Amino acid sequence: MQAKSIYKVPDGKLLKIFLDYNEKNKKINTIKITGDFFAYPEEAIEKLENELKDSVISKDLLIKKISLIIEKYEIEFIGLNPEGLSEGILRCLN
Repeated sequence: MQAKSIYKVPDGKLLKIFLDYNEKNKKINTIKITGDFFAYPEEAIEKLENELKDSVISKDLLIKKISLIIEKYEIEFIGLNPEGLSEGILRCLN
């Protein structure tokens, strides 16, 4: 199933999520993350998108996984955080 969401992160920036997911098991097939936030290093978003493949779309699991990915790759966000990104992904299901 393909879906998208546009979400204004509280105290943050605009986030756009393009999501392809399996409706039966609620797992991410592919995800594209864009918006007017900043991420460092430059390839951070691509790494995040790749690491989120096959993730179960659940608020707690997504926040935990996103936080681990940020730590693993030493990603710095301006205008975005794990909770906001998780919420943007979850809004694709509505």
